[in-house]
Amino acid sequence: MMSDNNKIFGPTSTEKQLLPNGVIAYRNKQMLGDFPEKITEKLVYWADKQGDKTFIARRDKYQHWQKLSYDDTLQKVRSIAQYLLNLDFKEGETIVILSENSLEHALLALAALHIGIPYTPISAPYSLVSDDFGKLKHCLELMTPKVIFAQNATVYEKALQTAKMLFPDATMITAEGKSTVDFSVLLATNPTNAVENAYEKVTGNDVAKVLFTSGSTGLPKGVINTHQMWCANLQQITQAFPFMREMPPVFVDWLPWNHTFGGNHNFGLALYNGGTLYIDDGKPTSKGIEITAQNLREIAPTAYFNVPKGFEMLVYFLEKEPTLRETFFKNLTMFFYAGASLAQPIWTKLEELSLQTLGRKVPIITGLGCTESGPSAIFANWEGAFSGLLGVPVAGMELHLVPDGDKLEIRYKAPNVTQGYWRNPEATQKAFDEEGFYKTGDAVKFLDENAPDKGLVFDGRIAEDFKLSTGTWVNVGILKAKFLAIGSPIVQDVVLTGLDKEFVGAIAFLNAEACRKLADLPTDTINETAFSHPKIQQYLDDLVENLGKTATGSANRIAKIVVALDPPSIDLGEITDKGSLNQRAVLKHRAALVEKIYS
Repeated sequence: MMSDNNKIFGPTSTEKQLLPNGVIAYRNKQMLGDFPEKITEKLVYWADKQGDKTFIARRDKYQHWQKLSYDDTLQKVRSIAQYLLNLDFKEGETIVILSENSLEHALLALAALHIGIPYTPISAPYSLVSDDFGKLKHCLELMTPKVIFAQNATVYEKALQTAKMLFPDATMITAEGKSTVDFSVLLATNPTNAVENAYEKVTGNDVAKVLFTSGSTGLPKGVINTHQMWCANLQQITQAFPFMREMPPVFVDWLPWNHTFGGNHNFGLALYNGGTLYIDDGKPTSKGIEITAQNLREIAPTAYFNVPKGFEMLVYFLEKEPTLRETFFKNLTMFFYAGASLAQPIWTKLEELSLQTLGRKVPIITGLGCTESGPSAIFANWEGAFSGLLGVPVAGMELHLVPDGDKLEIRYKAPNVTQGYWRNPEATQKAFDEEGFYKTGDAVKFLDENAPDKGLVFDGRIAEDFKLSTGTWVNVGILKAKFLAIGSPIVQDVVLTGLDKEFVGAIAFLNAEACRKLADLPTDTINETAFSHPKIQQYLDDLVENLGKTATGSANRIAKIVVALDPPSIDLGEITDKGSLNQRAVLKHRAALVEKIYS
């Protein structure tokens, strides 16, 4: 196990400059190293260097690990690529993947990348949770697919029927169940020289894939990911965490590939550095976390990625199972979280458990980025970080911190930043400023104005902040993070209210299981009964009181909480495919709750 932190983390020396227009330019002094033109160059390389090593694995229906070596993967990718070439794709035709992470999903995606056919992995809830398939239809119509893949024909039957109505000539492929084309047909295709010829023609500027992001309003936008963009970011991340190059990573990961965290960052890092990715079919749910724990009892990761909710649920198992703890921490170099702030009690508990098991604290790392930056732009890649600290720019990333009222909006320009949105020139034009910097909408500030190497801290979202009737600005990001940190695990998420009102209110979405446990109710108690229990009401009253003790004024004090009895709706756009709340949509569709707060 590597113990020299200089080998774990890359350099963080920065340069800060105030420009004549009041903008602050900020960059990492480290130069960006060379990177391949396309991601499957790494697949070819590792198949040659370590062909027998496992690249990717997933449990089969008998719970045995089904493994694909680098050489196996490349041979299967070439066969699938030939099948795709035989379909004679025309300009503008693409591949759409409707389903979850799987070996077949990975192989089809790599085959598309290998020969330069754009593809998109669409959020599985668009097919499985939605009632009207509105977002699925939107994504399909934008992509004009020639091939549509779903893992299981039965599970995705309705979604496939919807896709077939829109694109009757598209080839429907599944790996399980009856379908137009079974995935085995692709694997049985004999590759020809046409595959190699197509591979050689793929350039870094070609579209690799499209990742749909929900954004703050409206229908999903397709973020263009070029081959250069993806490879550049993987090189930037590897320079920030050079241990991945020295010690090929082992990941046990559930994060969905339709999202940039799971699909670009985690899947990409495993391939880029010759590592192994174990697909975890678990999730941060009561049933899913059991699956995750079982996988971690067997596989020791070198780095572990998750969202804060996932860490919160995993801690329970780590506390009660010494053998799981030993395996989990054995080779662990760092934790990495993204998607939201990690509550301080969970942060502290992870440090305590690693100290107890290893005799040292495993660093907890985060940063800042987005789908448009592929995803990573900033990392706090050093020990002693804390929740809210974002860190310094990755190598090759130019940052502009642009004044917006009393805040600084962070903007990106780098090889890992998108060219724009798929077939949406209007949104593309709005996304960049006149100097070509991508406008993130995220607000940041320096931890220490006089020591830029200490990095940036999060200062909320520009668009989410609002003014009270007193004219005082409410920093939504910071107040929300504080509310969730104190309110966990009862409060699962929250939307703040108060635009042009006298005080800040909150619409709280509660964790039903945690509520039933606190109120000592049977597991089959309906949510509404659990949420209205006196113990839960008292918990929320105490939460308001505790938040008020540290408040310095009306802008950072939550005066009243109402509980949302119904979960957020994906069809109404209240919840994104990443699982985060869309503040504007919730306020729009739950106007009655807002009125209740201020009545």
